[in-house]
Amino acid sequence: MYEQAPQQHVVRLCVDERPCQLLDEVVQPLAMEEGKSKRVDSEYKRRGTCSLFLAYDLEKGQRFAQIRKHRGKADYAAFLDGVIRQHYPGKEKIVLVQDNLNTHRKGAFYEHLPLKRASQLADLLEFHFTPKHGSWLNMVEIEFSALVRQCLKRRIGSMAHLKKEVKAWVKQRNRNKIKIHWSFTVNEAQEKLHSWYKKVNPKN
Repeated sequence: MYEQAPQQHVVRLCVDERPCQLLDEVVQPLAMEEGKSKRVDSEYKRRGTCSLFLAYDLEKGQRFAQIRKHRGKADYAAFLDGVIRQHYPGKEKIVLVQDNLNTHRKGAFYEHLPLKRASQLADLLEFHFTPKHGSWLNMVEIEFSALVRQCLKRRIGSMAHLKKEVKAWVKQRNRNKIKIHWSFTVNEAQEKLHSWYKKVNPKN
C-alpha cells in the first residue's frame, strides 16, 4: 500500500494508540548548572495511566494526536470521527493502516456513534491490518518512537500536562512537514515475512 501512487481524492492514514504512564515528582528536580545536567530524584508518585492516539497522513506529512483516559472502542471511534470531521470532510475514501487490535473494527462506530455517522465512516474507510507481531510495519510507530525520544522521556504527572506537551510536539513537527520516507519494499516484506505467509497458506 505504501508503494502506491497518491490519488487526489484518497487519504492514506496510519493510526495507532499507546499507553502513557503518568508519573509525578515527589522532590522537585534540581535545575541544570554549568557542567551539570538536571538532577532528578529516584522517588516518584504514580498518577495513573491514559492513552495517546495518533494518526499520520502519508501524503501531507501531518500528524494528529489526542490524549484519552481509556483506549476502548468508544475512544477509537471518537478519535477517528474527530480527525475525519476536522481534517478530511468531503473525502471519497480514506485508507487506514492499523494493527489487528479487537477495538479496531467498524463495529466500534455502530456501537458508539449515531447510526448515520457510523454508516458514513464504514463506507468511507478501507482497513489494512498489519500482520500479527508486525506492528512495526505501521508508519505511525516511527512517529511514536520520535515522540518518546523528543518529548516523553521524562516524568509527566497529569493528563493536562501531557496534552500540552504532545500538542507542542505535534505543532512543531507539522510546521516542519516532517515526512517518513519508507524504504521497506514489497519484495523485502515477502522475504522477511516468509514464515508468516507459510502459516497463512502452507503452499507458499
